[in-house]
Amino acid sequence: MRSWSGPEIPSLGELGLGNGPAVTVHDSSAGTVRTVDPEGQARLYVCGITPYDATHMGHAATYLAFDLLQRAWRDRGLDVTYTQNVTDVDDPLLERALATGMDWAELAERETELFRQDMTALRIIPPAHYVGAVESIDLVVDLVEKLQRAGAVYLVDDDLYFDVHADANFGLVSGLDEDAMLTIFPERGGDPDRPGKKHPLDCLLWQAERPDDPSWETRLGSGRPGWHVECAAIALHHLGTAFDVQGGGSDLVFPHHEMSASEATVATHQPFARAYVHAGMVGYEGEKMSKSKGNLVLVSRLRADGHDPMAIRLALLAHHYRTDWEWTHDDITTAEVRLARWRDAVTRTIAPSGEAVLEQIRTAMANDLDAPAALAAVDAWAADDSGGDPQSGRTIRSALDALLGVAL
Repeated sequence: MRSWSGPEIPSLGELGLGNGPAVTVHDSSAGTVRTVDPEGQARLYVCGITPYDATHMGHAATYLAFDLLQRAWRDRGLDVTYTQNVTDVDDPLLERALATGMDWAELAERETELFRQDMTALRIIPPAHYVGAVESIDLVVDLVEKLQRAGAVYLVDDDLYFDVHADANFGLVSGLDEDAMLTIFPERGGDPDRPGKKHPLDCLLWQAERPDDPSWETRLGSGRPGWHVECAAIALHHLGTAFDVQGGGSDLVFPHHEMSASEATVATHQPFARAYVHAGMVGYEGEKMSKSKGNLVLVSRLRADGHDPMAIRLALLAHHYRTDWEWTHDDITTAEVRLARWRDAVTRTIAPSGEAVLEQIRTAMANDLDAPAALAAVDAWAADDSGGDPQSGRTIRSALDALLGVAL
């Protein structure tokens, strides 16, 4: 699957501004902030969209969070291999296609293309591997067969299910007890009450062909993949085991990331990811922003209304990636004022030291991607008219571009 166009990002090291420090992020599985500083090569997997509607601000906040991680790693001097999936066949997509009378594949491609446009406008670094579920059927089949050989798969009617307790460490990612899992599971696509399952938490690996549903002829029979195994198969193929960070929104901690990790671990006898990092939820009008509820603030609509994509990005950066927050129109208004003030400040002939602010930005981003602290440092610099450094504006412009993705 085609990714989107990547922004040109200045290398602060090549500009004589050195490299950034090691990066810390909050690991959900450990319940604490920890350093993620691989040698030479960083490997990142972030769960992508199910393309049945346009990109909303909750999506944008999640992908911005991991864009910041990539930028901090690159400033550290690391190469980054980033993989993201597209769940371009799944029940929500098929249901929307049926409701609108649109072909499901055409709907998926239309919304994926709009997502690409939004990510390009927001200057999100694209994945090296942008991979659809449909093009990964063979990878899923291979992984399911490995799980079968491990004795972790069983039939329910003609569907294949994963025995989650084949993984002795099931529950390690989310830290939830079974009662909590059973409460959340049906709310997020699970089927705990299906007759024939060995355990209510066991999850679907392969759904046998259904009338009027898309299906593929494979060694597993005719059908289509389950959600969790799709991501496990794509991540393992492109990143290998024990990659550095599995990322996504906090609503994916359970069941999605828990199930994917267990499937991968049972199949490979190796850890799936070293850290599990999750972005907070964005609300609107008192509820979590979601397609199912229809309470969406769309990136494409903000852009169509004339809002500068860099102001949209700044509105997102004003909230720490791990916090839950609620969008209001004040977010974009405040961001536009900030953007105008910064653009004016970098044109000054003489300004306070840019390198001192660069170090403040680097320190903030290394500290669990603390973008609000970085913004505060730039605000203070922009408000300081004491002067002294003729190169300051150029340094700040490069720092904002490289580390925060804001092009002035």
